[in-house]
Amino acid sequence: MGNLLRFKYIILLIIPFLFGVGEKQVAHKRWGFFGHKRINRIATFTLPPEMFGFYKDHIEYITEHAVDPDKRRYAVDGEAEKHYIDIDHYVHNGENPFEVVPRRWKDAVAKFSEDTLHAYGIVPWNITVMKYKLQRAFEEKNVDLILKYSADIGHYIGDAHVPLHTTENYNGQLTNQKGIHGLWESRLVEINYENYDYFVGKAKHLKNLDDHIWKAIEGSHYAVDSVLRIEKELTAFMPSDKKYSFEQRGTTTIPVYSYEFSQEYHRRMNNMVERRLRAAIAMVGSIWYTAWVDAGQPDLSKLQNTPPSAEMIEELKTLDEHYLNDKHKGRICD
Repeated sequence: MGNLLRFKYIILLIIPFLFGVGEKQVAHKRWGFFGHKRINRIATFTLPPEMFGFYKDHIEYITEHAVDPDKRRYAVDGEAEKHYIDIDHYVHNGENPFEVVPRRWKDAVAKFSEDTLHAYGIVPWNITVMKYKLQRAFEEKNVDLILKYSADIGHYIGDAHVPLHTTENYNGQLTNQKGIHGLWESRLVEINYENYDYFVGKAKHLKNLDDHIWKAIEGSHYAVDSVLRIEKELTAFMPSDKKYSFEQRGTTTIPVYSYEFSQEYHRRMNNMVERRLRAAIAMVGSIWYTAWVDAGQPDLSKLQNTPPSAEMIEELKTLDEHYLNDKHKGRICD
């Protein structure tokens, strides 16, 4: 078999794992439930053979439970703040927020107080905490916690790569652009995901973890101005009756940003959404890998056939009940 044919054959084999057979092709909220699942699922394929067998065996869990942190917003006080950081809250008169806000948690608490940090979001520090939780789970060879923390950390990293998770104007509510959060994070992914390049290379060991986390936050925040400005320019350019349309979702008809408006917005941003999605995938795989290496590279092959415990299944059922029946706790962008 020639190299080209071999490559096409490999692609055909892994496509079902990348995109999920039978999964609903409808975006939910935020990187969507849709986007978050994509990030975790595809990050699995960045892992080395020593990890891939375990993650492949549990790929459905890691995919489906990529959204648990969003569900937890309906069950746990203090969950919402783990998904964002309003980094611009801390600056005035053109200051650089990344020179003003200390990277170390203790230094940031000393400068601004713990209550203030929690009030305006703690996603970069939360990712660090989650990495060490995952590392400990690897050390203990605790399948439940490896799966839980792997899925969770993928979600928080995904959020850190969304520009509107790094600003007080998180839904355009301060600039008469309410709804832009869902447009950027869900709508554009929903209608363009099939055209994205998901091959991001192999996971890498991240020696200076905090530097990588804050670099991701910086990349997101420096895109905020473009996200808002381009949408405002396009809104002024396009007739108002072309901006929105209606689509059927199951048995419900819902208002959405029109395909024409969404695609022009996507084009004007020059593949920004795809770049942030790819960066998130690469970082998720690399932090999983870093936690495993720092745990001493435990043999995961012995854990491959171990399903989540009955206790964990029950915990997940309870979480779903909260999500379906309770009110959202903290910030919501819909």
